[in-house]
Amino acid sequence: MPRQLHLSRSPLAWLLLSAALLVALARLAPGGAALDDDDEGRGKRGSGRVDPSVAAAPATRAVSSAPLPAAGFAPQTRLGYSSGDQWEPAIAADRSGRVYVLYPQYQGVPGCPAATCASPTMILQISGDRGSTWAAPTPLAPSGTSQVDAQIVVDPVDGRTIYAAWLQNDKSDIAFAKSTDFGAHWTVSIADQINTGTDKPLLVARGDDVYIAYDHLTGRGVWVAASHDRGASFSSVKIDPGINLGVSLAGGGTIDPAGNVYFSWVGYERHGQAKGPVTEYVSKSGDGGATWTHTVLDVSGAPVDCSAYLCGWGYLSAQITIASDSAGVLYALWNAGAADGAPHQLYFARSADAGATWSARAVVSRAPAETNHAFPAIVAGGASDVRIAWMDTRAGSLWNTFYRSSRDGGATWSDEADLSTYVAGYGYIQPGGFSFPFGDYFELAIDDRGTTHAVWGEGLNWDSPGSIWYARGR
Repeated sequence: MPRQLHLSRSPLAWLLLSAALLVALARLAPGGAALDDDDEGRGKRGSGRVDPSVAAAPATRAVSSAPLPAAGFAPQTRLGYSSGDQWEPAIAADRSGRVYVLYPQYQGVPGCPAATCASPTMILQISGDRGSTWAAPTPLAPSGTSQVDAQIVVDPVDGRTIYAAWLQNDKSDIAFAKSTDFGAHWTVSIADQINTGTDKPLLVARGDDVYIAYDHLTGRGVWVAASHDRGASFSSVKIDPGINLGVSLAGGGTIDPAGNVYFSWVGYERHGQAKGPVTEYVSKSGDGGATWTHTVLDVSGAPVDCSAYLCGWGYLSAQITIASDSAGVLYALWNAGAADGAPHQLYFARSADAGATWSARAVVSRAPAETNHAFPAIVAGGASDVRIAWMDTRAGSLWNTFYRSSRDGGATWSDEADLSTYVAGYGYIQPGGFSFPFGDYFELAIDDRGTTHAVWGEGLNWDSPGSIWYARGR
């Protein structure tokens, strides 16, 4: 049974509960040296120390988004704290018009002492009116130790239960949180305690079933912690037995209406080097996560060089993500290069038979062939409703975030929409785009009225302070 704490997000409760949570986390923390903030060969982002000036900065107030247009997307709006460093956001929407963003805040949390809010700490920001206005960001739970790799989802069955996950304690614990009152209170537990390095948790849920996939850096493979009692208890299994890989990185996941669970991920033949092929998999379990089958959708060349932006060999590598619609049709979106170091194209495929067969890959970006694509994002809603986004370099040295949607399961697509609009006052934002993707994934959500919500990160380079941005549209 996971250890649990019930947390209120009121200021008084923070003071009363912080010490108890820190003691609990200290008991769970393993020994040994700290790992890098991200371990895909990218080096370190920051020192992990809290900047006193950030902790002492005024807390960010509520913000309003740009008005929703009749068609297309509103200009981007900055979310999160205005001090410190915001990175790799996740997003979810419920059936009551609420939208939830969860992200790790680096360099400290304004108004929170370093002993309570480490660098980074998971920050939750909620809109109660479908993204028109956003309450002030607050820590989801006192951290004590660094919290990285945010995940947040809403159960599609009841449309209101919220689950969150992240890595804690030098990335050796898979933290899990649950709220049944629209994010006001949370029950926090440890889904799995690895006592060694992990990376890239991926959270999916449907009804009683909750799954968290993660990369086991010592076990060299993708593992899944599975719960069939809404997160009260978890058990873990490796999902890629017999596949000899140097390292693997999870990319996406979904549970279809029949209860089959799928995770998409990539496998490298050589760990720690930008050499050799990158294989892109979809793995499926039809028995609650006990056993898994694997399908190869593509094989990419090694990624383009990223050293000019202070990031390592795996940052601009192949990624694959997956979603399923209300009819159970699967959709996959990924980037891949034809040769080592070649620019990556963006590809899409679908399966109407629970992953037994897949359509031929289709190019879904209109960018010129020499454009590099990265960081695919996908979400699906009702039958045949699929929406995708990605980042690419068609603007030369600058990046932009693009979006398309399909109402016929990917047979035809809308025009491309550039979500990353110009905002003055930021050194990394130019009229033609932004300097570098801040975080190696971003996410989409669909609300109860069918509006798309997107959240992503922008920065100058991999190691610079950056911020997260939000846009919504139809």
